[in-house]
Amino acid sequence: MTVVEFFGCSFLAFGPPVAMFALTIAHDPIRIIILIAASFFWLVSLLLSSTVWLAFHPITSQVTFGLICSVFIQEGFRYLMYKVLRKTESGLQEVTDIVRIADYRHILSYASGLGFGIISGAFSLVNILADSVGPATVGLKAGSDIFMLISAAQSLAMILLHTFWSVIFFNACDVKNYYHIGYVVASHLFVSCMTLLNANALFGVTLSISYLVLCITGVIAFQVAGGTVLSFRKFLTCK
Repeated sequence: MTVVEFFGCSFLAFGPPVAMFALTIAHDPIRIIILIAASFFWLVSLLLSSTVWLAFHPITSQVTFGLICSVFIQEGFRYLMYKVLRKTESGLQEVTDIVRIADYRHILSYASGLGFGIISGAFSLVNILADSVGPATVGLKAGSDIFMLISAAQSLAMILLHTFWSVIFFNACDVKNYYHIGYVVASHLFVSCMTLLNANALFGVTLSISYLVLCITGVIAFQVAGGTVLSFRKFLTCK
């Protein structure tokens, strides 16, 4: 049962992102490089967040403080990734087949966001998945028996949210749309803080709110990337 749970939760959390990578990223070396670079930036933000946590832990041991700092640090590195991409556009133009790379900025932001999301999801779930293979079974005598499932679903939501957040954030920086920048930071902070409710076993509330924000964020990202109702209909009908 533990092995089945391990594979089930792994496929739930990483199945869609891996499919997105295989279908939209893997065929283009530039997108792969950007995804890996974004993953590295997120890892650096995690290192910095850990340093801040260790520095302030003797003063306050509240998880909320570390979480809030981590969100702002991640968004800072998202902005740093944006600046790096814009600075290297001329160099990328020399090695890509795209006629004018500035017209495909939303694709670069998508690759960056997916890199942020995948590495974030991996670090948030890897220890839980390692424990899921046994020898014990979570929820058998204590705790929730759906903890693994909820964790996998929450990780999937965060991976997709990071992808959408980067699309919105990068476009907002280009057009100076401070409302969208504020939305990205505020929604990231809101969803992250909502996960603290899991300590009280309010899994349904946390997951419902996370996926509601995911739907709203996905619609905004679709719009800023140039999507319309007509293009969405064509997508559904494969025209």
